[in-house]
Amino acid sequence: MSDWAAHTAKARGWFESLRDSICAEFESIEREAGSDASFQYTPWNREEEGNDDPGGGVQGLMKGKVFEKVGVNVSTVRGSFSEQFASQVNGASVEHPEFTATGISLVAHMANPHVPAVHMNTRFLTTQAAWFGGGADLNPPIPNEEDTEAFHARMRAACAAHNPTYYERYKKWADEYFYIPHREVHRGVGGIFYDHLECEDDASFERHFAFTQDVGKAFLDVFPKLVRKRMGSDFTPEDETQQLEYRGRYAEFNLVYDRGTIFGLKTGGNIDAILMSLPPRAEWN
Repeated sequence: MSDWAAHTAKARGWFESLRDSICAEFESIEREAGSDASFQYTPWNREEEGNDDPGGGVQGLMKGKVFEKVGVNVSTVRGSFSEQFASQVNGASVEHPEFTATGISLVAHMANPHVPAVHMNTRFLTTQAAWFGGGADLNPPIPNEEDTEAFHARMRAACAAHNPTYYERYKKWADEYFYIPHREVHRGVGGIFYDHLECEDDASFERHFAFTQDVGKAFLDVFPKLVRKRMGSDFTPEDETQQLEYRGRYAEFNLVYDRGTIFGLKTGGNIDAILMSLPPRAEWN
């Protein structure tokens, strides 16, 4: 039988390492722009009645010259789902509501409208089942075909190293998931989204863990390049208006449809960390 506690600790170690690398790279970009902005880290502890070890996490937040608002959060929590929520989660039930979850979640809203906003999340969960999920998607207020292709090419390469079917499957999943039905528009220009990469044993854990690591590495490789390429671009008041209107749609998706937001709220997560994905400014007409 696999040691899922050890696997959770191993995944947590990677997510924390990835956070450190991403935050260092983003701070480096701020230095290049003449800013001294840095991440501020706020630990938080989860509370659950009757649970002596419910876990918690660390919220990382930076507001700078290039990154108007960027959050990079890592959490590791454990406990029991409510009766109402347990039946909605893979491998959980009213009879077996126990779970553990560890993951990294990142959202960046950029100061320049020509620099795309971005979301990245990878996670490992255990109930009566165990699985990896996650992905990364690009959210430009003003889409640029060259940037879109570069982002997708890097995600395609990460997928191809593990399974020739992954990219098309997970791109399609992202297109379907990051859609705002009441607006009849997509949230951004997509990326990849995957879930329920089931870990039946140690071998499948290592296989899916390796893929999840490569998704994180691919993000760290491609997104800073796009930021550096566009962060000095000139923009007009009309561009900024388009950015703020787009952010309104981003907020709508995250508050109404996003699974991560719902999961965090249903499991007693830190409210500030859960809602760090919301933009600092937005407009609705």
